[in-house]
Amino acid sequence: MSLTLFQRFALAEIAPTRWKNGGGNTREIAVWPPGAGMDDFMWRLSVADIGQDGPFSAFPGIDRQIVLLEGAGVTLRADDASFSHRLDHIGEPFAFSGDTSLQATLIDGVTRDFNVMTRRGHCRARVEVFRQGFVPGTGGHAVCLLAVSGAWQAQDAGLLLQAGEGALCGAAEPPSTPSFEPVGDAALCLCVTLETEPGQ
Repeated sequence: MSLTLFQRFALAEIAPTRWKNGGGNTREIAVWPPGAGMDDFMWRLSVADIGQDGPFSAFPGIDRQIVLLEGAGVTLRADDASFSHRLDHIGEPFAFSGDTSLQATLIDGVTRDFNVMTRRGHCRARVEVFRQGFVPGTGGHAVCLLAVSGAWQAQDAGLLLQAGEGALCGAAEPPSTPSFEPVGDAALCLCVTLETEPGQ
C-alpha cells in the first residue's frame, strides 16, 4: 500500500474539528486506511491547537509522538504517573504510550502540536527534524513532510513548501527521492517515515 507521490497540503486549508471538551481542536492531515476511525486506523497524522488545560484521552495499543510547533508549550502528566514531560522546545519530538490517559497543562498560552499515532504491532513511525538539506527515506509505507519554519524547496521536483505546508508521499513508489533544501535562515522541517511491521 502507498500514497500518491507528493500530495501537497496546507494546515490553513484543513478544517478543524473541535474537541468534545471544548479545550482545543484538531486538524487531521492523513489517516490510513483512508476514512478509518479512531478504533481502526493503522496510522494517523494531525495537528492540534490546545487552548486550555485538560485531559488527553487514552488510546490503548497506540504509540504516540508529539512535537511542539508553536507557543510556549505544555506539560504532559500521565494519570498512572508513568511519566511527566515538559514539551517546550519547538521541533523536539516526544514519544509516549497511548495506553494511559494524561493531563495537559499549558505553560503560557495556546500551543500548536504535531501528533503521530501508530497502531502497535502494525506500524511504527520515525520522526526526524531537519534544519539543513535532507533526502527523505525510501522503502517504507509513506512519508510526511511538514515545514515548521522557513521554506523548503524540493530539488528537481517543482515543489516549494512554506511554513505550515507539507507533502505526503508513498515512500515505496519513487525510484529516487528528491532532496529538500532550506530557503532562507531558521528553516525547520519535520519528516515522518511510516513503516508497516512484517506481515502487515
